[in-house]
Amino acid sequence: MTHAIYTTQQLQHKSIAQLKQIYSEIGCTVELRDKRCKDSWISALALGVGAAIADYQSTHPEKFITPANIPLTPVEISFYNHEYYAGDKLIAAIHYDDDLTRPWVVMVNNKEVHRASTNILCHHYICSHYKDGTLPVQEQNATDTPCPTENAIMAEIFNECQKYGFEIVGDGINGIIYNFEVKLGEVGYTEGSWWVVRAANTERVACQSALEAVWLLAVTQTQLLNRPFEMLTPMDGSSYGSMSQFLN
Repeated sequence: MTHAIYTTQQLQHKSIAQLKQIYSEIGCTVELRDKRCKDSWISALALGVGAAIADYQSTHPEKFITPANIPLTPVEISFYNHEYYAGDKLIAAIHYDDDLTRPWVVMVNNKEVHRASTNILCHHYICSHYKDGTLPVQEQNATDTPCPTENAIMAEIFNECQKYGFEIVGDGINGIIYNFEVKLGEVGYTEGSWWVVRAANTERVACQSALEAVWLLAVTQTQLLNRPFEMLTPMDGSSYGSMSQFLN
């Protein structure tokens, strides 16, 4: 569909001659009640465009997001970056740039689709257009197993480090963890699995989550420094408590 889309308000400002031209351009076949009446032309165009859109959606379903049964889940990557998911599918993202009046940007397929003065306005834009099926479709390979983005990986590690006051330096898929400038180790996510490496060791230990990986570094820096990871239990670590406390 390459025709311009008009609102009812825009059509009200058109002359009958212009409405006739639009009627012809879109191939509208809706019968008019009174060809001398502007409202008849506008009503016909509204019905014709609606039918054309419905027909196009039925023959090109991949171009549209159907009004969703799956709720949107916003993920805060940082204060300036957010991603929106429906289940495990990325739907849209919000980024911040240096524009003086409208710095918040909605991005789909790395293209700007909306710009606003506040984050919440972008949030409302994504939610409303996702709900009514007018949000552009984020391209993704449906046959691939969804994996966290680099931003999402670093956000998870960062959120867990905040619980202990740790600092993190990372490159996108792994982070080096420090406590008061003392290196504790490294946490990362590769090939679909979380892992952790203690600073005094070079062996990667598989983990179930970023929570578990950072917790292991937290407890091993206390009285458990001389015990290997595989000997630790979820109840170890008197200074930081058990991992089960963070799961509740």
